[in-house]
Amino acid sequence: MTDPIRVMVVDDHPMWRDAVERDLQAAGFDVVAVAATGAEAIARFRATRPQVVVLDLQIPEPSGVEVTAQVLAAEPSSRVLILSASGEQDDVLAAVKAGATGYLLKSASRDDLLTAVRRVAKGDTVFTPGLAALVLGEFRRMNEPATPPGERLTDRETEVLRMVAKGLSYKEIAERLVISHRTAQNHVQNSLRKLQMHNRVELTRYVIEQGLDQDED
Repeated sequence: MTDPIRVMVVDDHPMWRDAVERDLQAAGFDVVAVAATGAEAIARFRATRPQVVVLDLQIPEPSGVEVTAQVLAAEPSSRVLILSASGEQDDVLAAVKAGATGYLLKSASRDDLLTAVRRVAKGDTVFTPGLAALVLGEFRRMNEPATPPGERLTDRETEVLRMVAKGLSYKEIAERLVISHRTAQNHVQNSLRKLQMHNRVELTRYVIEQGLDQDED
């Protein structure tokens, strides 16, 4: 029997925060912390190390975008799912660039939220319908002036990126390729540097856009 997914809920509206917490607990998730401000979120994240942070963007400082960046810097294996009333392009892109692997609008159903938390915990990217196209379009625009795919990546780096796009952790990548955890990390960091990207979400977008997610037989 697998352990329940450990989740932290961050929202400055008590009724909304409590409702999300109840829904998650009723579905079998382990809600290890809740927070109302960015400062509380960062402190409680460090104390509890949840696997998934369900986070509103508009919270007392620091903002949800800054919280996303800070918690993922502290624990890169954690995942951030934004749950926001805002579907504005600037908000969505800022969250994704900070490292969020999911973005749901608060109009999403309870089932949509529960499914999103499960998928994000596995490393999948999840967006409210319509937002995924927005994000992909922006990353495509950002990547246009970049060096064409494959010219600066080694075969091993490309192989590792395929696994990153599938949501595999460094440990899982290392086990599949029979390399050390540190070597797997180094391949990802080298790819980030070469492609002038900032996080695994951007790498995943790159892999999908360039068709590198198709396994070679």
